[in-house]
Amino acid sequence: MATYQDIKGLRVKYLSADPSTLGGGDVWYNSTTGTLKGVVNFAAWSSGAPMTTGRAYLAGITGTAGQTAGLIFGGNASSPGLNETNATEEYNGSGWAAGGNLATARVGLAGLGIQTAAVAMGGRTPGAKQVVTTEEYNGTAWTAGGDLGTARRYLSGAGTLTSGLAFAGTVDGAPGAGTLQSATEEYDGSSWTDGGALNTARQRGAGTGASQTAAIFFGGSPTPAGTETYDGSSWTSQPAMNSGTSSQAGFGTSTSAISAGGESYRTSVEEWDGSSWAVNPATIAVGNQAMVGGGSSTAGLVMGGYRPTPVGDTTQEYNNSINTITAGAWASGGALTTGRYMLGGCGLQTAALVFGGTTPSTGKTESYDGTSWTEVGDLSTAREEPGSAGTQTAALCIGGQPGGGATTDTEEWGGSSWTAGGALPAEKKGSGGLGTQTAALNAGGVDGPGSGVDTSEEYNGASWTSGGALPAAKYHFGSSGTQTAGLAFGGSEDKWTTTEEYNGASWTTGGAMIKGAKGLGASTSGTQTDSIGFSGRNPNPTAITNTEGYDGTAWSTRPSVATAKQYIGGAGTSTAALKVGGGPSPATYTGVEEFTGETATPTASTLTTS
Repeated sequence: MATYQDIKGLRVKYLSADPSTLGGGDVWYNSTTGTLKGVVNFAAWSSGAPMTTGRAYLAGITGTAGQTAGLIFGGNASSPGLNETNATEEYNGSGWAAGGNLATARVGLAGLGIQTAAVAMGGRTPGAKQVVTTEEYNGTAWTAGGDLGTARRYLSGAGTLTSGLAFAGTVDGAPGAGTLQSATEEYDGSSWTDGGALNTARQRGAGTGASQTAAIFFGGSPTPAGTETYDGSSWTSQPAMNSGTSSQAGFGTSTSAISAGGESYRTSVEEWDGSSWAVNPATIAVGNQAMVGGGSSTAGLVMGGYRPTPVGDTTQEYNNSINTITAGAWASGGALTTGRYMLGGCGLQTAALVFGGTTPSTGKTESYDGTSWTEVGDLSTAREEPGSAGTQTAALCIGGQPGGGATTDTEEWGGSSWTAGGALPAEKKGSGGLGTQTAALNAGGVDGPGSGVDTSEEYNGASWTSGGALPAAKYHFGSSGTQTAGLAFGGSEDKWTTTEEYNGASWTTGGAMIKGAKGLGASTSGTQTDSIGFSGRNPNPTAITNTEGYDGTAWSTRPSVATAKQYIGGAGTSTAALKVGGGPSPATYTGVEEFTGETATPTASTLTTS
């Protein structure tokens, strides 16, 4: 019998402890535990960031592209009933951001291609049971493509923009009825021509594949277990699925595909290896139907759908790898000793500082070690709505409202007590602070008489000087970054979604937030190109749970907070943030939430059995 060394050319390592760094294919014997261990692939699903627009009967790019460059478009934004949307969203691996809208809103359409070269075809519009309309996407905008030869809805697609396929579907009749289609059409980037017909006409199945000459179609009605593959000229019947379904999500290639979910709200998953289907033990958490999939059979996505009537905005990621994927999420942290809102905050998730706020106005300061809060030295002047900057051991409390109007007072935290710093040029509250104690920026806010302002001030550790003015007055916004690379986002004065970037001298407009908010929290230790904003209020006076992330160009969704609050304190980074307190009712709210971004950790498995 061949040994491991004969096969791999390596001996099994003999170690007293598991290695600290793991790689695919590693095998070793742990002499302490008496076990043979190795790093092997396993399959698992995890939650992704929510879509910006929940919908069912949507389309997307179903082939191997997708998990870090996904695209979805169209669909039904409410159920029951039709509410066609033309919204397009792009996925970057962390969250969804708005793309260019389809020219024609529709449901039951199909898609193919990649994020920067996609095709949308067919579907149903408010004025027609089915359409021939084709549109092409370049990563920014949709333009008209060649019309389908046969108008149809609930069809499927596969391939690329210049080597694409459209097949199956239904025409005429009421929803759920009509004439089933077996016709296949091939797309060359400008026009559709007839291809080989399916062996069985059907609708609402899943299609995927890398090209016009290598596609697969599975599930659908009326033969939910049916499977066929296409070679560029004809379809060939293949072994049936173990448990057929329709309106499911599919992704991958003609030789390695995944089918997930489907009617009736199932969570089961099957895997195609090029010759047969097998039940995958990894099931999806949210069993929707009328979903769409994207990506490869080792790194895929499913999103949207409904269960049973509300449309879903969920995203679920599939990975078959050596890594254990832990989804990004908010979780409860240690409670404040004094509940409050309109407080200042700075530092890191495991080394944070909050101060001031209203319970009513307080000067209390608390320090966080990642587990619990400890009350430390009070501010010299109790206040609410201060700007804040710095770290847990070197912070700034800037302006604020000490009981009426606003103040110019700045206080510096030295790690154990507050001392007076340089006064602001003018009274301010509700401003956005960022940077360090010796190189800070304070922007916007409300002046003493109560009007929003656009002024900015820079601090050098001793005094404030004028900085560049914001494009417009705003206050109660999120802020992060440094004095020479700052970020301001959201806020009031109708600036819910506005984003501004500071270069050390002037502000310029950045990408707009998706929903935006006033009184939101921020990853105060984030950067101009990597920050998150969370919760707050939009529209007045409703608090929201949204979280959004910024990459220096555009905002995309992140997992939602558990409890909607406004005028909250924030701290941390984009992958390790802190949401502190909030209100305005009850003023005694002490809740804290911690955000941890998605992680991927190689996992060892025991290879021996007892």
